[in-house]
Amino acid sequence: MFKKNRPKNNIPAPQNGESNHDNNNVSNKSPVSPVSPVSKNSLQFYCQLAHGSPTAFVSGFSNVKELYEKIGECFDIPASEILFCTLNTYKTDMKKLLGGQIGLEDFIFAHRKGRPKEVELIKSEDALGLTITDNGAGYAFIKRIKEGSVIHNIPHIQVGDHIEKLDGENMVGKRHFEVAKILKRNTTRCYLHH
Repeated sequence: MFKKNRPKNNIPAPQNGESNHDNNNVSNKSPVSPVSPVSKNSLQFYCQLAHGSPTAFVSGFSNVKELYEKIGECFDIPASEILFCTLNTYKTDMKKLLGGQIGLEDFIFAHRKGRPKEVELIKSEDALGLTITDNGAGYAFIKRIKEGSVIHNIPHIQVGDHIEKLDGENMVGKRHFEVAKILKRNTTRCYLHH
């Protein structure tokens, strides 16, 4: 009844506004490009605060800073309180970190600054054993901690911690590679938020 490699019925393309008829005498007009009913500016995404909140819709943004501002407006919080966003999970899962693209079905979870903590580092090795990333809006944070490393052995430091100050120097506004460079020198005091 159904053959896998059956040739498709090739209907010649209509010319000059003519229409074609298939074997069932059904009129086929020239194909029209589909028009999306949703314009670029009216895309809406579901959003919640990762620690719990009602669901809101965010729209009308074109970059991370604008997204954080829109989320701040929805939840009546300053955009500067948002450290990063994850997609489709409220957990601090760096594999689900909001990157360059958001899918139409993605649910955005905004992670806010938590309690500040100050940690003293004693560098016993050249590498601390952490990977740093930034949110594109001025905050660098810990993306990964290597098991068995200097940082892994400090229980207060966690994935998702925002690195706010190093030895009294403000890290807000710096990119992740700038923060990593400063960490490599003899940093002893870290001021973090989770």
